[in-house]
Amino acid sequence: MTIWDTLTGRKSSQNSSSGSSTATLQDPADTFRPQAFDPTTAQDVSSFLSGPNTFDPSQLHPLAGLSQDTLDYISLEESALSDLPGSKSALPSRGWSDDLCYGTGITYLSALSIGGAWGLAEGLRKTPTSAPPKLRLNSALNAITRRGPFLGNSAGVVAMVYNGVNSTIGYYRGKHDATNSIAAGGLSGMLFKSTRGVRPMMISGGLVATIAGAWAVGFTSLKMGNTLNCSDAG
Repeated sequence: MTIWDTLTGRKSSQNSSSGSSTATLQDPADTFRPQAFDPTTAQDVSSFLSGPNTFDPSQLHPLAGLSQDTLDYISLEESALSDLPGSKSALPSRGWSDDLCYGTGITYLSALSIGGAWGLAEGLRKTPTSAPPKLRLNSALNAITRRGPFLGNSAGVVAMVYNGVNSTIGYYRGKHDATNSIAAGGLSGMLFKSTRGVRPMMISGGLVATIAGAWAVGFTSLKMGNTLNCSDAG
């Protein structure tokens, strides 16, 4: 209480508020009675995880809820596939661009692996067996890096030209067959060695044409054999 309140007879608001709060605390009607705890009504972990609204762990995956029907890049539409006769290959193709990617990639990786194995055998053969292991390893690695990329790059370039020429011939002829593959292989091989002279051109063209023809004839025979087996089973 201040001096002014003493002279004027005014009561302090703090005293009134404290008095009211004291009265509130002492109000007998405001009582709290806690209920007794019943252990039988408590939920454990098993009841929480096995309830009707339990979460599904499979839904936590980032690709949950997605299917092949909703993702366009998983499947190829049948209408988008190439409809030229004989264009069905080991992999579904929508045209020359798919053939270029598949053919070049598979050819490059296959030639790279063959070249690496060739280099490994050459490196181990040229190094004496009494040489230290580090020397033999170094010789083998040098031969692998020399033969592998050389054969892989060469085969990849030939495969790119081959697929482009093969697709062009098939487009103008209206079909894909062994004739297209042999002609495209011969032209690709000759173009690859065109700067070495006539004889290397003919050798390279004949080699690539033979490989392409063997692949085309072998794949056609395999496809016909599978068709006959399916018809006999039906």
